[in-house]
Formats: sequence, structure tokens, C-alpha cells
Amino acid sequence: MGQMGTDALVTGLAIIGIVIIVSALLSGLVDKSGLPQVAVFIFIGAALGPAGFGVFDMKLDSPVLRVVATLSLTLVLFTDAVTLNIKEVRRYSGLAFRMLGPGTIFCAALTALAAWWLLGVGPALATILGAALASTDPVLLRSLLKRTDIPSEVRLALRLESGLNDVVLLPIVALAMALILRHDPETGSSLAKMGFGLFILGPGAGIAIGLIAVSALDLLRKRVGIRRDYESLYSLGVAFTAYAAAEAVHGSGFLAAFAAGITIAALDVELCDCFVEYGGVTAEMLLLFTFVIFGSSLIWTGFQGLDIRTVIFAAFAILIRVPVYLISLIGSHVDMRGRMVIAWYGPSGLSSLLLILLPVFAGIPGSDHLFRVSCLIVLISIILHGATPTLLARLCKHKEEETPELVPEPAPAIRSLPVIESESKESVGTQSITLEEFEQLQKSGENVILLDVRTERSREPSGSQAKGSVRIVPEGVVAQANKTKLPKDAWLIAYCA
Repeated sequence: MGQMGTDALVTGLAIIGIVIIVSALLSGLVDKSGLPQVAVFIFIGAALGPAGFGVFDMKLDSPVLRVVATLSLTLVLFTDAVTLNIKEVRRYSGLAFRMLGPGTIFCAALTALAAWWLLGVGPALATILGAALASTDPVLLRSLLKRTDIPSEVRLALRLESGLNDVVLLPIVALAMALILRHDPETGSSLAKMGFGLFILGPGAGIAIGLIAVSALDLLRKRVGIRRDYESLYSLGVAFTAYAAAEAVHGSGFLAAFAAGITIAALDVELCDCFVEYGGVTAEMLLLFTFVIFGSSLIWTGFQGLDIRTVIFAAFAILIRVPVYLISLIGSHVDMRGRMVIAWYGPSGLSSLLLILLPVFAGIPGSDHLFRVSCLIVLISIILHGATPTLLARLCKHKEEETPELVPEPAPAIRSLPVIESESKESVGTQSITLEEFEQLQKSGENVILLDVRTERSREPSGSQAKGSVRIVPEGVVAQANKTKLPKDAWLIAYCA
């Protein structure tokens, strides 16, 4: 390996190391302060870029950018799908339709019209820009979805939108690209062929890979067992394999990744939960690493060639969501305050940049201008939306979520708990406890509280709860324990299966 290759490898490893270290050190601060985590990594990229230490300068034609962007978009779509609760989508299908139909599609259409009128771009390019900017950023949105002081129906609506809108917008971008490229004899193809690859081959390959992956995992899980942390890595492997399989048959690898995630979400709740626990963090690290790359120089191109029309368009693209969603949510069960939160909080970020890079990588004339406009809007959105979760929580502070009470619920008796051997309460393990040990603690007069800490998806199939247990959802455990006033001197026995 030459000196330049060695330097590039060292630089790459250094950037990855910085992302991991900074993410870990600032995780608590970011959660408590409400600071936009994305902004931190964009400025890290700026410090490493030409305006800072000059470590690297990423260009639009860089092969590294293409690889990282492809991996990131694959992970965004797969994560969107695998974190969806299929039963929740069915139960609230009306709300999901309002968020995606009158909401996402109208925002994309109106933004496209504004781009065609204000920026003077062609209808197909305007459609691509409108669809890309209608996508919501998963990293920025995560900070709001984690807040327990935001009403549950608001978080539900935004969760449904973030999980489904990219798969609605990606085909719009792809079809608009096909309309442009069909005039090019070298790269163009018929719309029928494009549609077949996009809507049949891609999802079909993803579903096939998902079915095979779930079947193989279930077989080995029953016979020899599989560690939960490795199951999360298994999920990432499924995502990339689905992408590769679809591209091999000339289908859409991105839609294949989404289809594989949906298949897993429908058939294997445990694998989904494992991904959320472990793999989701790995995926988020890659997305933050992508923000570092954009922050080095690319995202700052949004200030190049800035004029009054571009500024007006940027303001329109960000603010059009408010009236569209306020109207689309009329008649829903979300109250007015909740509608205001949903209407305001539609951050543009990584998903928008990744979608707009597709025509750039395809070499479509004028797409680099779309990328610069998108960069400007993303920077504005990070400032506006990144700083508002705490303010939105204050807006909703009078609407508190229901909290579990220390009241026994009728349900079937406990059937099983993780097993260890023990003969007295002094030898009870700190990680797991048998049913016999649990009974010994109760008979000895100890204050014992049984906690049901299953995720909602794991709990839904049975709909039952161990007799006398207290329901504590896995998110925000400490806050719930304080709110329910769990005694600090009691034995807290949690079960999750």
C-alpha cells in the first residue's frame, strides 16, 4: 500500500474513531440539553475540512461519498421498516394515511411547484427536489420521539410518518429520474422496465431475503440459541444482502432493504427488538459519520450562488408543512396542540440529502444545483427544528401521558423466567432469577415488585400480564419509576419474555 493509501486509511479510521468517541461522550449531554446532535457532527466535519485542519475535502464526484451515501440510505430505509409496529400501522391506518397522503404528498407537490416557479428548474427536477425535501430526518426526529413529555398520539403520528414517508418518496424520485434519463440512449430505459425493477424486482428480492433470514434464524434460535447482540448484527447483514440481491437482478436495492425490514417486522418481533437495542446504535453511528462527511465542505455549498429567489424558496419549503398538516389532521383524534407540534416538526436532514444525491450520482444535468439548494434548507432546518424539541414539550406540558399504577392487573399466572440455580435469597443472582427464588423472596417477607418491561411489540401478541406486576415500558425507565414512586428498598424483578 502506497503512502497516499496509508494516509487515507489513517484519516478514515481517525474520523470513525472521533465519531464514536464524541457520540459516547456527548450522548448524555445531548439528551438532557436538547441540543441537536447532528449539528455537533457537522461542525466536526467543518473542523476537519478545508476551512479547518484540512484533513479531507469531499467532492460530489468522490467514490467514497457514493459508497457512504448508498450504505446510509440503505440503513435509513431498513431502519424505518424494521422499527415499524405492523399492528400499530393497521390500527392507526387512518392517521398514517393523513400523514402520508394529504401530508407528505401534498408537501412534496407544493414544494415542487415552488421550485419550478421560483428556481426555474424543469418539472422533473422540481419533482425530485420536492420529494427529497418532504422527507423527514431520522436522527433529528429521534430526539423528539424519545421524549416522554410529548403526548403519545404526537409521537405515534411522527413515528408513522418517519417510518413510511421515505418509501413513498423514493419511487417519486426514481420515476422522475427515469423521465429525464429516457432521452439519453446510453442510460435511458423504458418506463415499463424501470417500473418493473422498482416495484417488483426490488421489493420481491427484499421479501425473499427477509423470509430466508427469518426462517434460518428461527431454526438456529430454537436448536442452539443465538446471542441477542449478534441478532442485531444479523439484521444489518440482512439489510445489505437484500440491497445486493436486488441490484444483482436490476431491481431497486433501496426498496429491497425496506421490504426486508418490513418482512422482519411482520414475522420476528424479537429480531426487531434486538436491532433497536444494539443494531440501531451502530446504524446511527454510520449516519452521524455521514454528517461529518457532509460537514467537511459539501453542506456549506448551500451558500454558493445564494439569491433572493432561493431564500424565498427555502422559507416556503420549510413552512409549507405547517398549513398542509394542520389541514390534513382535521378530523383526527389529535388535539390542536398536538397538531401544531406535528405540523411544525418535519426536519429536513440526511434523508433529503441522500435522496437528492441519487440524480447527482446518475449524472443528471442540473442536479448539483438541487443539491446546493437542499444543503441550504437542511442547514436552516437543523437550526430551527434541532432547537425546538424542548419548546414543543413545554407546549404540550399540560397534556400528560397516562402512567402505570402500582395496582395488580388480572392476567394469567407467570409461566417462566430466566433460569439460574439458587437455594436462598442471599444467593439470588443479579442478572436473572428462577420462579422458585421469586417465591422464596415473597415468602420471606421481602418487599418484592414484579415489573413487566416487555416492549409493546413483544407484549401485544399475548395481551396478558403477570398477575400483580407493574407495567414499565423500556423507554424512560427511571422517569417512570420515579413517577410511580417505586420503593427504593424493594426487590425489583423485571421480566421481558
